[in-house]
Amino acid sequence: MIILFVPMVHSAGSPPLRFGFYTRSCPGAESIVRRIVRWAVSHNPGIGAGLIRLHFHDCFVRGCDGSVLLKAERDHPANNPGLRGFNVISKAKRRIERTCPNTVSCADILAFAARDSSQILGRINYPIPAGRRDGNVSSFNEVTQNLPSPRLSADQLIQNFARKGLSADEMVTLSGAHSIGRARCSSFSDRLYNDPTLDRNYAASLRATCPVNGGSDPTVAMDPATPNRLDNRYYAELRAGRGLLTTDQTLAESPATRGYVDVNARSYGVAWAAKFGRAMVKMGSIDVLTGNQGEIRRSCSLVN
Repeated sequence: MIILFVPMVHSAGSPPLRFGFYTRSCPGAESIVRRIVRWAVSHNPGIGAGLIRLHFHDCFVRGCDGSVLLKAERDHPANNPGLRGFNVISKAKRRIERTCPNTVSCADILAFAARDSSQILGRINYPIPAGRRDGNVSSFNEVTQNLPSPRLSADQLIQNFARKGLSADEMVTLSGAHSIGRARCSSFSDRLYNDPTLDRNYAASLRATCPVNGGSDPTVAMDPATPNRLDNRYYAELRAGRGLLTTDQTLAESPATRGYVDVNARSYGVAWAAKFGRAMVKMGSIDVLTGNQGEIRRSCSLVN
């Protein structure tokens, strides 16, 4: 197991997130989340990828405040039906509420679950500072305005992540989460017949799965090499023209990001894992609510 030590980060003017936040108030909180996540991923490895993505989609809209669990964001086409893991978060919340009512936020449970998924699928174990509070606003329109489209260029991705305080290197590192999980054909089908950056044999295999004209919308693995392993093999696949989404392959094609892809592809697994853990902790601090801000929801899908 790779255990990483990372600095604490927090929003200016608010109490900082801190390690061991629930040591006294709910000492079993992280263990409860870990057990539930481990059970869910053992039955379906795709749930781990879903929980990492769920945390990302939460943090990029209104900050890491659990708003993705509320109806407006949850029902946005960028999240529904693609996002998975809502039931895992709800189950963990119910279990924790029985032990420590009104204590542990849904936003923190999301962060713990993403960390635990990284450990299970990639043996990456990074400490998570906690103390996030839950927001009480969920906006459909803000999903459109903030989440990156799967068809953005590298420059557009850099700008999108920069607005959240993340560097181009961190953006490329976090994109490594696409080494696990699945994507619907509709999110990349426009590449299958006219994109010269797509490996010919890979394109042929994708065309065999994805319908030419509408109809069903099946899913395929994001990483054809190690679809259930969170690792840096994803970057080698990009260099070989086997990036599934436009936002994947553009990282290897653009001069602005190609160097980061090359470094991550050549890195010993532990080195990339360390970068991934640090980037996840930084992402998990985006515009957090702490102290007396927000609330501790009793149910993750409803404001109090």
